[in-house]
Amino acid sequence: MRKFTVRELTLAAMVAALYAVMCYFGDVFGLTFGPVQFRFAEALTVLPFLFPCTVPGLFLGCLIANLLSPYGPLDIVVGSLATLIAALWTSKVPNRFLAPLPPVVCNAVLVGFTIAWTEVGGFTSALPMAWLVNGLSVGVGELCVCVALGSLLLYLLPRVSYFQSMPPRR
Repeated sequence: MRKFTVRELTLAAMVAALYAVMCYFGDVFGLTFGPVQFRFAEALTVLPFLFPCTVPGLFLGCLIANLLSPYGPLDIVVGSLATLIAALWTSKVPNRFLAPLPPVVCNAVLVGFTIAWTEVGGFTSALPMAWLVNGLSVGVGELCVCVALGSLLLYLLPRVSYFQSMPPRR
């Protein structure tokens, strides 16, 4: 495993802070948590496509944000792992048009399950339907944010001179 440069470590830390702040700001408007969520910070989950060094920052930012989750410890763990898995997967996708896909899939499945589990109180006969409904609603919100805002980031960031000097994607 290669070491992070100071520049990469700084970028990861900035992403972590930005993710957490964006989530807390979105929570003021009721957009961050819930079955229907437009967590604008999730647009940042496409960054590992360009900058794999942002993976730990996304995980840490999500972990910090989920400390306020109304879904408790399950969301702190599972929601944060969903972002970590999505970020790792995004760093491996072959082109920028597929970069929004991993966060949408991971969050629809894992966060949809977390919300459903909390709503129905565990393994009950209502869990599969609640999981489907919550997974779809989380997925739609995620799709909107990641495709619209995430794709915009993927288009604009390579044009910023600061990011042009970052190590190329492997």
